[in-house]
Amino acid sequence: QVQLVESGGGLVQPGSHLRVSCASSGSNLDYYTVGWFRQAPGKGREGLACVGVLGKGTVYADSVAGRFTIIRDIHENKVDLRVDNPKLEDTAIYYCAAKVGADCPTDSPFDRSKYQYWGQGTQITVSS
Repeated sequence: QVQLVESGGGLVQPGSHLRVSCASSGSNLDYYTVGWFRQAPGKGREGLACVGVLGKGTVYADSVAGRFTIIRDIHENKVDLRVDNPKLEDTAIYYCAAKVGADCPTDSPFDRSKYQYWGQGTQITVSS
């Protein structure tokens, strides 16, 4: 059983950087495809990035490509999301999710129904 826990939330200043982590307290996360999502106030949940098993392949939403990086740390059994130059509109609850299968889905990679396990989320607030 995969039990996901996000960490690294908090208050960050625009133009700095932030990094949130996703770890599993159950099964080894290295063998699940992992995605990062976020939900801003008053908006739906948005897919951001996905990484396949053992770091095989990554997919990014067009809206964040080039500024967000998903990083799988095999030794630490976690998946991080790094955000460079955070903006006010990055304020949201950030969730990680895991799915069975080796690769990020080629069709609709951020379809939430494809992910079986979800964390509780961590709040990121970007403010000066």
